Amino acid sequence: MSEHADTDQNWVNETLYPHWGQRFARTRTLARVRSDFQDIEIFDSPGHGRVLMLDGAVQITEADEFVYQEMLAHVPLLAHGAAENVLIIGAGDGGVLRRVLAHRTVRRAVMVEIDAEVIRLAREFLPDIGGHAWTDPRAEVIVGDGIAYVAAAADASFDVIIVDSTDPVGVGEVLFSDAFYAQCARVLSPRGLVVNQAGVPFMQPDELRETSARRARHFAHVGAYAVAVPTYVGGFMALGFAAKTGGIAELAVSTLRARAEAAGIVGTTQYWTPELQWAAFQLPPYIARLLPNPKA
Repeated sequence: MSEHADTDQNWVNETLYPHWGQRFARTRTLARVRSDFQDIEIFDSPGHGRVLMLDGAVQITEADEFVYQEMLAHVPLLAHGAAENVLIIGAGDGGVLRRVLAHRTVRRAVMVEIDAEVIRLAREFLPDIGGHAWTDPRAEVIVGDGIAYVAAAADASFDVIIVDSTDPVGVGEVLFSDAFYAQCARVLSPRGLVVNQAGVPFMQPDELRETSARRARHFAHVGAYAVAVPTYVGGFMALGFAAKTGGIAELAVSTLRARAEAAGIVGTTQYWTPELQWAAFQLPPYIARLLPNPKA
């Protein structure tokens, strides 16, 4: 497919679930591309601003991307408390990279995105998502396979790994595997942790259950926290974590606030707060029962 633009409003139906879904009014198609890995579409919607879809599933919208991006980036960095080297896998729109680099304590952020077309189109049509992160001297943006990059990385070379991938099908499937989590454990520093999106548990309980079980084979402390992203329909989204040390789910609000002040992100967020980070780990039973050790 080639890129094109039109001005006739129509409707886009998301294809994530076979028996339930949502649709977006589309006023203009900005790009429609078939890359080597997936179908990519970016369009304007009157209710959500610009929308990025991969293989028919919504990835981000301008209206609510801050919810997902802030919680995926700020929570693990503040849970660690002294992260200097961060690896981001996926996240080709640049939003997670921008939030990571908002932490003045971060010295190096490596982003590995397999699909160059996602980066190119995001920079062209969603420039505010990544902002100045693309040219930050602390950032290293690599087009490549995240699995291969982690396998080749040196031991204990990262403090935090953030995986922003599609669901465990197609190009994103390998990022939920035993082999990947084993390599993550190897390249993380002694207090390191990895976080990745783990689906909407009400609609995708197996995603959180199975990936948590895999993570538990390689990490002593496994859990999840919840985030309410309007675009990811079906209730709370779960962000799964695996850590080498325990206690990150019980960090005091005062500790989180002090760390956020040191990082320089206080007053810059639209969703994240110290109180909300603490509360996000207080899971409803229907989500908590999917975890091997929910009080990690």
